[in-house]
Amino acid sequence: MKITEDHMNPFVPNTLLGIAGGLLYRKLKRVSKDPRKASEKTLRQILTYAKDSVYGKEHHFEDILKAKTDEELYRLYRENVKPNEYEDLRPYVDRHKNGEANVLFPGKPVLYATTSGSTNQPKWIPITQQYIDNIYSKMNKVWLYNFQMNRPHVWEGSIVSIVGKYLEGYAPDGTMYGSVSGYTQAKCPGFVKKLYASPSDVFYIEDYTARNYAIMRMGIERNVHLCVTANPSTMVEMQNNVNRYLDDYIDDIEHGTMSQKVNIPDKIRAAIQPYLKPNPDRANELRELRAKYGTILPKHFWPELQVLTTWKCGNTKVYLEKLEGCFPEGMLYQEFAYFSSECRFGLVLDDSINTTLFPHYHYYEFVPEEDFGTENPRFLQLHELEVGKRYCPYCTTFAGLYRYNMNDIIEVSDYFVNTPRIHMVQKVNGIVTMTGEKLYEQQFIDAVREAEKSTGMKTKFFIGFADLSQSAYHFYYEFENQDTTIEQANEFTKVVDDNLKKANIEYQAKRDSFRVKDPISHLLQENSFEKFKEASLKKTGADASRFKPNVLMQNDEKHELMRQFEKK
Repeated sequence: MKITEDHMNPFVPNTLLGIAGGLLYRKLKRVSKDPRKASEKTLRQILTYAKDSVYGKEHHFEDILKAKTDEELYRLYRENVKPNEYEDLRPYVDRHKNGEANVLFPGKPVLYATTSGSTNQPKWIPITQQYIDNIYSKMNKVWLYNFQMNRPHVWEGSIVSIVGKYLEGYAPDGTMYGSVSGYTQAKCPGFVKKLYASPSDVFYIEDYTARNYAIMRMGIERNVHLCVTANPSTMVEMQNNVNRYLDDYIDDIEHGTMSQKVNIPDKIRAAIQPYLKPNPDRANELRELRAKYGTILPKHFWPELQVLTTWKCGNTKVYLEKLEGCFPEGMLYQEFAYFSSECRFGLVLDDSINTTLFPHYHYYEFVPEEDFGTENPRFLQLHELEVGKRYCPYCTTFAGLYRYNMNDIIEVSDYFVNTPRIHMVQKVNGIVTMTGEKLYEQQFIDAVREAEKSTGMKTKFFIGFADLSQSAYHFYYEFENQDTTIEQANEFTKVVDDNLKKANIEYQAKRDSFRVKDPISHLLQENSFEKFKEASLKKTGADASRFKPNVLMQNDEKHELMRQFEKK
């Protein structure tokens, strides 16, 4: 392969990660021998760390720490700290954002990670230096070490890593906020950063088509051995960009340029320029691949790719089908792990989908599936979980999250030493996500109500379904005016879509990057809710008095049922 650089010498990364990552990996194995002991120790450490904060004093952390046994510790913690949603913690976070120290934890956050929330205000997830040192330094080294343990040649080529913006802005007190994935990349060891095919400046290109172009124009020129991005839908969009712009890539690679056809600000073009040199040999090689295969895929332009890591669990499975056959045989396709802005729960360390947890850095609790929605659910400890059972996880971290509801359903897969390993199944009812947008039912309801106000079009009933096969939402409306046309419904949907973008930053990002397609409108027959209810009850035999369907869901069976009542 006639690429920009020769095969790189892996001695430095292999040696340094072998030492640092290897030591930390062995520590992980040691603490995983006794998850009960590790859980108690970690909770005590977190409570001790935060006992003098406003939250710690209000919730009697010092008294909880007087517990003599682990059972007493957990009982006192449950009695003094109720399970939290983000909105319960927002007032404390807001105090930090406005400059107050020692509110949720000692001092102030080093940065905030932003993600979508249940209201039109995004969640600001505080990140402490303690959390960074543990999770984004120590455990990140274990993650990188895992790559070379599974594929010893991984550091002999370039890296394509597709992340969010490291810096998006500043809180009122001047603390930065940005993407967790961007921060993780920025804090990688220097010898790993040198392998990136493109500078982090590309993630500040606002036009997603142009951003994808810049990443792949530089990536396709190089002998990439590692590709990292959370969402497999991103890889689908990258391949779409290759299909559309391959001729432009080839011309750019031949001449050492970056096409003027795509919208890239001059400042970012200047940052990119050092990565660009004329490479006619690689350009000719790409021409030969195109002539031979027509549509060229990663297995053609990255034949030595060692590791691809994306999410493979939950709703992302649908994108795996679109990637089937695209990558080199023998490549390790590794699950990205159960990981969110709120909490990096653990790492995947093999070719399974199972996340190895960090019992020495997080305190975990789990509500069994059969207790979902009950008034007094049981909260189980890590050592009480059973293989094959499903749970909703709650986390307590060194970054100010206490008994925080992740609103996910996870399943226990097996064990790492003696500690359960888990994998993501789906979001809990009321939250839908196809590719990370985390759209809340209430946001959909509010978006429709706002559209009614701005358009004057009133609905009698509406419902939305996520369609993984199309990566799009289907919105069904029964308007008060039964003469409403599909064209008018489409205009109404555009307003709903715009409202959702304003309410949910993740939804906007996924829409702007084409990972979630335009929503699809449908008109319903008169009395559609009653017809849907009757058909649903007939199918399930449920009590009619308790029929209360979600108005936003991912349920193919109910979606198919609703299609019966669409206007023909």
